[in-house]
Amino acid sequence: MTDVRRTELEQLIARVALGDRDAFDQIYEATSAKLHAVCLSVLKDRPEAEETLQEVYIRIWQNASRYAANGLSPMTWLITIARNRAIDRLRARSSRPATAPAEAAECVPCDAPGPEHAAIHAQQRRLLDECLAQLAAPQAHAVRAVYLEGVTYADLAKREGMPINTVRSWLRRSLLRLKDCVSQ
Repeated sequence: MTDVRRTELEQLIARVALGDRDAFDQIYEATSAKLHAVCLSVLKDRPEAEETLQEVYIRIWQNASRYAANGLSPMTWLITIARNRAIDRLRARSSRPATAPAEAAECVPCDAPGPEHAAIHAQQRRLLDECLAQLAAPQAHAVRAVYLEGVTYADLAKREGMPINTVRSWLRRSLLRLKDCVSQ
């Protein structure tokens, strides 16, 4: 930090000590990025660092009269306030009582499908089975093999003794008929 910049910051802090809001705005503009980075490096959480930064500037406003221009960098004083406030917040975060394991387990949502999901799934499955029944048996078998069992087009073509493009066309027409059936 240059001597000119150091002197400017010291003068701004002295004006803040007298309640000068313009000086406070200038200190904020000049130092907020650096002090935010300090808070963020300690807390590792952007929203919490932003809240802490607000607290830092409240402390600067309240304690500006305690700053002593002693030849050391005023940024050191400001960074110390930011670092200490961030550490205080970090300690407060770690000293919060942890939720008991049984209580924590109750807060975790279950992955298993609920009864509503199971009913909807069963209804969709019934509808699909009804629509597949309207297709010719070989086409319904081909759709089931490819889309429900994971058989490749090439394997199905070999198994049926047909060219692969014929199987693709067959499946495409079958899917269009299924789509029409399901949308009714």
